Amino acid sequence: MKAARFHDRKDIRIEDIEEPTLLPGTVAIDVAWCGICGTDLHEYLEGPIFVPPKGHPHPISGEEAPVTMGHEFSGTITALGEGVDDLEVGQNVVVEPYIIRDDVPVGPGHDYQLSEDMNFIGLGGRGGGLAEKIVVERRWVHPIGDIPLDQAALIEPLSVGHHAYVRSGAQAGQFAVVGGAGPIGLLTAAVLKAEGLTVAISELSEARKAKARETGVADHIFDPREVDVADEVRALTDGKGADVGFECSSVEPVLDMLLDAVRPGGVVVNVSIWGHKPTVDMPTLVLKEIDLRGTIGYANDHPRTIELVQQGKLDLAPFITGRIGLDSLITDGFEQLINNNEQHVKILVNPRM
Repeated sequence: MKAARFHDRKDIRIEDIEEPTLLPGTVAIDVAWCGICGTDLHEYLEGPIFVPPKGHPHPISGEEAPVTMGHEFSGTITALGEGVDDLEVGQNVVVEPYIIRDDVPVGPGHDYQLSEDMNFIGLGGRGGGLAEKIVVERRWVHPIGDIPLDQAALIEPLSVGHHAYVRSGAQAGQFAVVGGAGPIGLLTAAVLKAEGLTVAISELSEARKAKARETGVADHIFDPREVDVADEVRALTDGKGADVGFECSSVEPVLDMLLDAVRPGGVVVNVSIWGHKPTVDMPTLVLKEIDLRGTIGYANDHPRTIELVQQGKLDLAPFITGRIGLDSLITDGFEQLINNNEQHVKILVNPRM
């Protein structure tokens, strides 16, 4: 079968590899669509990061480069391993793409995303969604009902936004400000709107502001070159400030704005992955008793995220900005996102095109 294999920095090859083997407790899936994530771009430009380098196998998967890429994917079950009796062949599903140790509990209330040596399917080994087929452990497979398979490929990044929402402790009726309208910022805002919050977005890019308007994920959209976003937020909240803020840009002035914009006792959740150590306005954080929280991945967020889409509270179709085949992954996928990123939210790859 065809698969996109990461060998080294700027060295991803479309190769023919053997199909994965069905084992007890696993599920075989024909991949329908796989999204290209910002993490994939970082691996391509700067890696290996999550990918275990050649000669340094991952302690759980036992794999090293080259590995098959892709962790935002949907597909259809083609076979069930021994002991899997609660799914059916032909069901459409998504995969929560974790690699964690077998003895780590994954039920409600468990922070398995923080477990030692955690990695991701499609980065740390165990196949990936940028291939025609994959076999995964049953515990990571989530049925999606009648959600279209192309839209379902966005469930994984949407779950990142949902986990950030859960980490914030926000409630319906509250006011949220999102810093940055890139893919994760837009999807985080979509979750917040679906959960009943009023949402403001701060963004410089005209294209991204247009996408925020088109998708309807924000009640207010501000350009920080034109207005003081924190002042605008206070004006909309009777002078109090936002209840929660979400940093989705990895840009220091955005973090500063959020610390200014949230109310005393408010919460700021950092969603973005920083490539450097930022300077944090500690006096503001202390004097306002702001709670600055980190977030990574997701933990038991997929079921609720799927439910929000099934209930019609989230429309994922407008976030899909490109569909390509596996053979054009680099030219029409990675290079588009690197050189023309403001025009795209999510480019999807069909491994059979």
